Amino acid sequence: MVFIVAEIGVNWDGKFEIAKNMMENAKSSGCDAVKFQSFDEEIIKNHPQKSRLIKSSISKNNIETINQLAKEIGIEWFSTPMTVEAVTLLDPYVKRFKIRELDGRELLDNKITKLVEDVLKTEKPIMISSNTNPKNSKFCDHLQIQWLYCVPKYPCSVDDIDFDKIRSSQYFDGYSNHCPEIIAPISAVDAGAQIIEVHITDDKSKDYFDNNVSFGYTDLSELIKLIRSKHTTNN
Repeated sequence: MVFIVAEIGVNWDGKFEIAKNMMENAKSSGCDAVKFQSFDEEIIKNHPQKSRLIKSSISKNNIETINQLAKEIGIEWFSTPMTVEAVTLLDPYVKRFKIRELDGRELLDNKITKLVEDVLKTEKPIMISSNTNPKNSKFCDHLQIQWLYCVPKYPCSVDDIDFDKIRSSQYFDGYSNHCPEIIAPISAVDAGAQIIEVHITDDKSKDYFDNNVSFGYTDLSELIKLIRSKHTTNN
């Protein structure tokens, strides 16, 4: 069965009531997990809304509440660490990690950063986004790593996406979506993706940071129904 991740990311705006609503809707829609992001002030130092953005990072100030909400709702949560400190913070709470496309590029050149090295040391599964087929990397068939094809453009169009990269590669396990049209993740499943990650939002009319690449709850529910029906039909 396709593993579906609802990327809450920074769209919860640091507000627990929004995070709770997003988790509940992800759960009721049929998602398998929700994902957040973990970064520090240095990473976002040049962002014009850095004081607002930092509130959405999973930190020692909010991790217990996020973990408790997920337990109460009954959905798995994990996060994308962008610092080595975040790996240490997250490790006791999560079953898996996600590495963003930018932080996975070194692996394509057979190099490794301290961040990825520390995540690998946890011995937990790691999803890594990549626009490039990892076939020439020594990490291409690493047992911990699940490679997700993505287009690092926010947003991207359907025409930007080369689904043949999923279809023709034995190394891409899934697809991380930045396209606002649900045909994109549907097409990824058709191409053989077994993991789908999509951004979601609590309100498309608000100015949440990733709203331009995010699905509302109605689209999310429709997307998951289509994916699950395809799995049932194919089996």
